[in-house]
Amino acid sequence: MAGILITIAAIAYLLGSIPAGYIAGRIAGVDIRKLGSGNLGATNVTRILGKRFGYPVFLIDFAKGLGAVLIALTIARGATRNGAFIDLCGAMAAIFSVIGHSYPIWLRFEGGKGVATALGSFFGLNWIGAVVVCIVWLTVFQVTRYVSLASMIAAAALPIMIAILLALKQVQSPILFYFALLLGGIVIFRHRSNLSRLWKGTEPRFNRK
Repeated sequence: MAGILITIAAIAYLLGSIPAGYIAGRIAGVDIRKLGSGNLGATNVTRILGKRFGYPVFLIDFAKGLGAVLIALTIARGATRNGAFIDLCGAMAAIFSVIGHSYPIWLRFEGGKGVATALGSFFGLNWIGAVVVCIVWLTVFQVTRYVSLASMIAAAALPIMIAILLALKQVQSPILFYFALLLGGIVIFRHRSNLSRLWKGTEPRFNRK
């Protein structure tokens, strides 16, 4: 079983580490790391290069997390019928896809903040909870126009949602709760500079144009 977990972690990390934002910038003839916030995520790409590049980057980053979890679940289900182990494999894939996105080996471990990838992986783990988290993100964003604040609050909502589903017996084991807690923690940690700017009142809002 340890070999399966190692294989899943490696696949998820490599899939997550595909630098879609960096590639989009190179296609556009720029190094996105040197423009705007310097972040490789879809928000900075959209601000600098527009929706034409930003939306595909979001979809690719989302697909990395979703794909990693679906691959992991397929591998796990082919090896065992143990529900707890299957959940563990899916959760491992979610964590390592976000780690790969945030710390890609190809770019000296300097990547994005993992929001889209985390969201995609969460859809793979539990789509009901993911839909609620999306609603939380959209609500906060529409009210504040802060992408970072919406992302952090949505990340904090991840384990809360899983805890509710556990109480309602819609989730079989507490494994997903602990990994949702870790997943949300990674996303919030990656936004620590945004948190500082929010506190100082210098964080830029995402305008509508």
